[in-house]
Amino acid sequence: MTFSLIARDEITGFYGIAVASRFFAVGATIPHFGQNCAVASQALVNPMWGVAGREHLSAGMSASEALNATKILDNGQSQRQVHMIDQRGRTAAHTGADCIGWAGHLTADGVSVAGNMLENDQVIAAMMQYYNDHKTVEFASRILGAMQAGESAGGDSRGRQSASLTIHRGELFPWLDLRSDDHDAPLDEIERLLAVAQERYIHFTELMGHSDNFSGRADRTKIDAAIEQGEKERRQKGIMSASRATTKS
Repeated sequence: MTFSLIARDEITGFYGIAVASRFFAVGATIPHFGQNCAVASQALVNPMWGVAGREHLSAGMSASEALNATKILDNGQSQRQVHMIDQRGRTAAHTGADCIGWAGHLTADGVSVAGNMLENDQVIAAMMQYYNDHKTVEFASRILGAMQAGESAGGDSRGRQSASLTIHRGELFPWLDLRSDDHDAPLDEIERLLAVAQERYIHFTELMGHSDNFSGRADRTKIDAAIEQGEKERRQKGIMSASRATTKS
């Protein structure tokens, strides 16, 4: 009941998962991350695939080894669809024999796409082609572009309801975690939220602590300057803020 893409950016090493479905709040159950790995568990969702899969991957297993080690734990595996990516960018996927059609997956180094209850097989083909054809596009936008290509090719055969985009950059916590849980055009909403994040939030993340620097940076000066510069550039281009936030007078 879902289509998704998992990837490891060739340039930055960031990991990302995007998901869309005619199902409520897919971002709550399908994406799973370790520090340098990712798992998407869908179809008749069993989040334990994500829990066990990321443990195996974090311990150094290859994607195919982790997939096989997790598969044998689940007596309902014929109704699961799972794909994952390891610390070296290798991918592996499983589409159970009893997943509802159209269901299938495509894998390559650095990227995997999978879906079930899809309109047709062109959904994941379009996703893979877009991702491979847009290597110079910024990672988050590249992933969302691939998801929109899948939607344009037919998407979920039942319709649309929710979507998510999550990106980790070498940490156990997400760098970016956007969700649209109940929306008539959820991928469009994720694109809007990404635009809002780029106005202030992404600049703010540069202050956060991380594994190599627990304290992060307490000096807001450069961040405030970057936010102000971005606002100036948008005004010059006549671009309005994408945010729906309100401010008290």
